Amino acid sequence: MGDLGFTVEEFTASDGYRWRYRRYPTAQAPSAHLVCLHGIQSHAGWYEYSCNWLRRAGYTVSFLDRRGSGMNEQDRGDAPSFYHLLDDVEEFVWAARRPAPALPTFLVGISWGGKLAAALQRQHPGLVDGLALLCPGFFAQVKPSFKQRLAILCSHWVNPSRRFPIPLQDPQLFTANQRWQEFIRHDPLSLREATARLLFESVRLDAYLRRVPGHVRVPVLLLLAEKDRIIANASTRRFVESFATPDKEIVEYPGAHHTLEFEPDPDRFLQDLQQWVERIRRK
Repeated sequence: MGDLGFTVEEFTASDGYRWRYRRYPTAQAPSAHLVCLHGIQSHAGWYEYSCNWLRRAGYTVSFLDRRGSGMNEQDRGDAPSFYHLLDDVEEFVWAARRPAPALPTFLVGISWGGKLAAALQRQHPGLVDGLALLCPGFFAQVKPSFKQRLAILCSHWVNPSRRFPIPLQDPQLFTANQRWQEFIRHDPLSLREATARLLFESVRLDAYLRRVPGHVRVPVLLLLAEKDRIIANASTRRFVESFATPDKEIVEYPGAHHTLEFEPDPDRFLQDLQQWVERIRRK
């Protein structure tokens, strides 16, 4: 583990795909396990600061690189279906819970990963003890053009492996911090393109999510950035407020941009996340 605070581990999915993730263990017995899901373009390497912060707070953190993303070079930018992505997380969580079933487990869904985290409540109810959504991508402000969407639809049927640019190429969409803009611009593991199949599955996932609210019965924390240019905050807030759970907490950070990790003071959202986890854990 060294000074990095994490080890790179591997998990084999039921279909044989072997994907890698980062595990941040605690020095003592953990008080909770946080399983984190990244956005469409990002990967676990964007979130080292928060993972180490949470590790030092006493939580084991597993940050999963989605198949075809980050450290996972096989089938880069692709996935058989969004159901496979949901199953990847479900299988990992149940395997992690088996040795310590009493340890509280929380899903942390960031941006596009928030769609997976919420959808899991319908596909695999009872999986986790709480759901933290950080600027989740339920309602995107940035989309492919109509011409690109038509090409994606046609390619899905005739050439599903055809690649298209992910419409988030401008680092300023993620952060106003120039240092982190340069990091995103030159990050070799960021996903710049995705297959027609994955982009089509993302639309299918959006449709699946419309029937999710009645299935979300665990406590939910929603964190929003006031100046988010990637997701629509008002629609996201209304959607989360429709969740069946009576335990919903919503925080919006004035002046913040989409990737809270890259804010000048990320400790603000980490402290809120920790306080929420502790409140749920002690209920």
